[in-house]
Amino acid sequence: MHLTRRALLAGVPLAACLGGRTAFADASVLRYGLELYPPSFAPWQQTGTSAATVNICHRRGLLSYTPDGKLRGELAEHWEPDGTGWRFHLREAYFHNGKRVTAADVKWTIQQMAAANSTAYLRSSMQEITSVETPDDATVRLITREPISPLPYWFAMPQAPIISPDSPDTAAGAIGAGPFVIASNERGVGLRLTPFDKFYRPGIPKLKTLQMTVYADENLRVSALQAGDLDLIEYVPWQSIDSLAADPNLKLDSTDGPFMYLIFNARTGPFKDARVRQAVAFAVRREDVVKAAFYGHATPVGGMPITPDSPFYDARLANGWTYDPARARKLLAEAGLGGGFSCTLLSNITNGMHKSTAEVVQQDLGAIGIDVKLSLPDWANFVTLANRGQYEIAVNGTTSDNSDPDGLSSIIDGSLSPSMARSAGMNIPELTRLLAAGRSEFDAGKRRAIYGQVQQIVLDEVPVCFLVLRTQAYAMRKAVMGFHDLPGQLTFFSGYTLEDTSLT
Repeated sequence: MHLTRRALLAGVPLAACLGGRTAFADASVLRYGLELYPPSFAPWQQTGTSAATVNICHRRGLLSYTPDGKLRGELAEHWEPDGTGWRFHLREAYFHNGKRVTAADVKWTIQQMAAANSTAYLRSSMQEITSVETPDDATVRLITREPISPLPYWFAMPQAPIISPDSPDTAAGAIGAGPFVIASNERGVGLRLTPFDKFYRPGIPKLKTLQMTVYADENLRVSALQAGDLDLIEYVPWQSIDSLAADPNLKLDSTDGPFMYLIFNARTGPFKDARVRQAVAFAVRREDVVKAAFYGHATPVGGMPITPDSPFYDARLANGWTYDPARARKLLAEAGLGGGFSCTLLSNITNGMHKSTAEVVQQDLGAIGIDVKLSLPDWANFVTLANRGQYEIAVNGTTSDNSDPDGLSSIIDGSLSPSMARSAGMNIPELTRLLAAGRSEFDAGKRRAIYGQVQQIVLDEVPVCFLVLRTQAYAMRKAVMGFHDLPGQLTFFSGYTLEDTSLT
């Protein structure tokens, strides 16, 4: 039977769609429930977790992460600082077109990401690389404007795969060197991936087929897992966490790391004024977001989402935004908006947590005189609007780029190239300067002092408004082995462990 959206919507079990096998018939096929069909297959864009997971499976960068969150080599076997820059030593690896990955391919990829017309998520970061030297086919030396201590983290991101220059295009046709190849793809429904026979890790991937099917309805996604039509699902809805954890046939892997936050359009309008943004930060009752959107599986965040286990945590700055509607109204009056104003809040209808968060924000802002109208497109259109900065204020949810505080730069530094991840037109020169200083500093004590100053500026200027730190969970049959939810801020990179996943 051909896998079609019509079959799925008609209630035909996925097991039947895959040729009638039962839930336990074939241990070489993993059935993965995607939350969304990727809005884009472009290799260097940020378009959500589902897209990143697919990107991870069939493309790879220089580095990635181990299940416990440590950097590990991918196309690069090892790496080290080298003067004003870093040196990477490539392993023997091949693109899906059969050609070997060389230093020239790495150089070409970085040049494409940094280009003036690039839409790469890391475009601004790549522009910090002033030159790429290739002493031989297996060695890449990156020269940067200033020393950059967290640079290796950039190349562990799903949005930084190395692509073959022979690709027919640099979007859906971009050729990577990942453990799987896309064997078939039905738009809006799902993808079937099979092993790449020249992947550089012997015996990897362990599966013969990775069947990824979109279950945008979170309740259907859970039901399909419970019925045995799926083996593993992402984005476990928060109302289902407790029941799935108690199911004797299933297991849950969860971590606290992603966060919900608000982004602002600071190019024009009321949110150009930091006092108005501060008013928003003091107006939202974060405990209501925890209850309404996450059924208690989240923690209020009153500052930057730096957790107590981080060496950069500062208790004095962790909860600078408390619920204080009186203070919020006073700030609006100081900004000349004591009579209130109207605005539109962009969120999306696809993700229930985004919609529920938006409804709480709408209610709380209404209490201080801001009349909020909700705009709720689907996810793909939300991504387009947010990337273009076509909003006044918007609800977003993501995680840090890595476990280093520099990973939050792409969220709070509005001077970077436009992205759905950060506020539009939010130019705060002192914040940008401090982030650059922290990035170039290798001394741990000095870095802690710098990021303390960063946290204070975020509280004062509100480049974005953090709301809650949420639990992120994957659920799976007990027969699934080797898959791990990466810890904390790395949870959205958990697709790296699919190559080691098997079923017993």
